[in-house]
Formats: sequence, C-alpha cells, structure tokens
Amino acid sequence: MKTRRALFQISIIISLMCFMVTSGLAGKLQKQLAAESTIEKIVKRGVLRVGMSTFLPWAMKDKTGSFIGFEIDVATRLAEDTGVKVQFVPTKWDGIIPALLTGKFDVIIGGITIRSDRNLKVNFSIPYDYSGQTICAHKKLAAGFKGPEDFNRPDVTVGARLGSTSVPAIKKMMPKAKLRLFSEEPQLYQELLNGNLHAVIASLPTPAYQALRYPDTLFAITEPFSRELIGFAVRKGDIDTLNYFNSWIRTVEAEGWLQERHNYWFNTREWESLIQ
Repeated sequence: MKTRRALFQISIIISLMCFMVTSGLAGKLQKQLAAESTIEKIVKRGVLRVGMSTFLPWAMKDKTGSFIGFEIDVATRLAEDTGVKVQFVPTKWDGIIPALLTGKFDVIIGGITIRSDRNLKVNFSIPYDYSGQTICAHKKLAAGFKGPEDFNRPDVTVGARLGSTSVPAIKKMMPKAKLRLFSEEPQLYQELLNGNLHAVIASLPTPAYQALRYPDTLFAITEPFSRELIGFAVRKGDIDTLNYFNSWIRTVEAEGWLQERHNYWFNTREWESLIQ
C-alpha cells in the first residue's frame, strides 16, 4: 500500500515537472513568435512600409509629386494609429506579391482583391473595401456595345493590367476576345485612346473617370459585372500582425471613417484639381 502511494506521489511530481517545463517552453515560444511578428518589427523600426501600385483613385501622384488616393489615406491613418511613420514602396502590380514575400515591404495596401489563388501565397485581412470590374470603351470601335457580352467576339481586342483581377474576369466573360496585357495603367488607356483597343476592363471607378476625361473618344459601361472584396495582404504565418490589422479595420469601419473616405474618392470629383 505504501509503495503504491509512493509511486502515485512520484507520478504526480513528474507530471507537475513536465507541465512546468512544457509551460516554460510554450511561454518562450510565444514570446519568440511575438518578437518575430511584422507588427512588432514595424513598431520597433518606427516605419510602416506599404507596397502599392498607382491607379486612379486608389493611389496616384498629385501636382507636387506626393502620393494621394484612397489607399494612401488608409495606409497613412493606419501608420498614425500605430504611432509610426509610413513609407510607400511603388511596385509593378504583376510583381507585388513576390515583393511582399521577399520582405521589400510589410503589407500590401493597394486595392488587392481577396482571391483563393492569392491566398495560397499570402494571408488576407478582413475586407475593408470592395470593387468590381467595369468597362471603358472606344466610341467608334465599340459603337452600340452595351455590356460585356457584346465584347465577346474574336474581332474585338480588350486590354487589362497584368496581374489584375480583370484578367480572369475577361477570360470568363469575354473568352472569344483578343486580350492584351499592360504593366502600367497609363499605357493601357493610351492604347485605347489611340484606337488600338476596343475597350479596357478595370476595377471601378477608373473606367468611368477616364471616359469623363475624354468624352469625345471614350464611353463607360459603369454597371460592374463582378463584385470583389479588398483586403490587406501579409506574409503567411503571422497571426499577431493579421489580428492587429483586422482590429484596426473594424475600429475605423465602426467610426464611419472608411465609408467617408470611400465616398470622397469614389463618389466625388473634388480631388481632380489635385492632379490636373
């Protein structure tokens, strides 16, 4: 009986020791993971590095050469609320995810659509905005065209930005059309103005804006034929950073700040004088 009691006591002591060791290791691991998180590095560095690409009115340069736009407002407010400065890292759209993965910046805040294929490479925050594909067309070449189905012809050439969600949308809705891809937005619309494209497919509201700029040559089909959710993109495996960004999005969304900024950049033209 005494032997059995002694063995039981020894097993209790061993279990307690194992628990203490395991808890200690878990605590060290937790601290290590927290120290390695991107948000911790951002705070220590004092700078939030944001990967983005220019396209109206998400991000663009004003007359002085400074960046302005919806995404610029979002990233700037995020940095201010975090107590750090913001550094924008302009990057070609088709290389923006590889640049994030190699550590050239901390986060993509650039109108990037949440998609399952992208999610295999990066993690997304909860949505903070939305977009959709619309059409800016050449008045002469696309005369009488009223929707995406009218462009689904082999004698039609449409353009899109390389790496954008416009590409799968075109392949789905206009598979018969010829597709030309461009790395930069200005090239895309210049080719349309030159009459080398029937239309440009892009996220709202840029097609409508371009049609307003060149009413003699272009027209817009403003009803979006897709709806896309927009999120921050971060490197995989960083739960602390993702949690921080999600909490921040919920906070400014509840304030009404995100909707106010969205309305300014997407539903008004008050900012046009800043870039013209």
